[in-house]
Amino acid sequence: MRLDELAAPGHTAVVTQECQGAVVGPDAGLRALAEEARRQAVPNIALLLPAARAAGIHVVHCLVQRRADGLGANHNAKIFRIGSNDVAIAPGTPGAELLPELGPAPTDLVLRRWHGIGPMGGTDLDATLRNLGVSTIVAVGVSVNVAITNLVMDAVNAAYRVVLPRDAVAGVPAAYADAVIDNTLSLLATVTTTDELLAAWR
Repeated sequence: MRLDELAAPGHTAVVTQECQGAVVGPDAGLRALAEEARRQAVPNIALLLPAARAAGIHVVHCLVQRRADGLGANHNAKIFRIGSNDVAIAPGTPGAELLPELGPAPTDLVLRRWHGIGPMGGTDLDATLRNLGVSTIVAVGVSVNVAITNLVMDAVNAAYRVVLPRDAVAGVPAAYADAVIDNTLSLLATVTTTDELLAAWR
């Protein structure tokens, strides 16, 4: 299937993953990931979102938040301790909010999760997308190390087609993220670029 058909308006949504202050902002807890994301992925996401909206493609932002006391959040893996004390991610703090350069626009949907490592298991993302008539997800954001890979696998398991613009996602180190995309995610998603998607949506 051609990219302009696969990611066409009417059945496509761009899903942003953890594009928020505590994760990729200037004061993020995981500095290396934030710096890598802001090098290329965040600027490209900032190009993709207005083009998607103009084409009539839904935009759904998936954010993570935690109570200050941690109640209800996961504590069963190392990842939940990394950076958790370095930046506030409680509701209403800048760390829990979408990067301002990405919106949200009035037509965007914002879903928040309290637990887990990906939005399919921690939010109403699946039901929301089905109610929108979505069958193709364009996945952007962070990180290829964990959450993006989790999102792609969960989406494929739930029968969605996935498009992955490789320059609008980030992981660390960058060479590892490239290897994951080339050797794992390319078997599950249609790997493309920001420029190719922009051309498809014109």
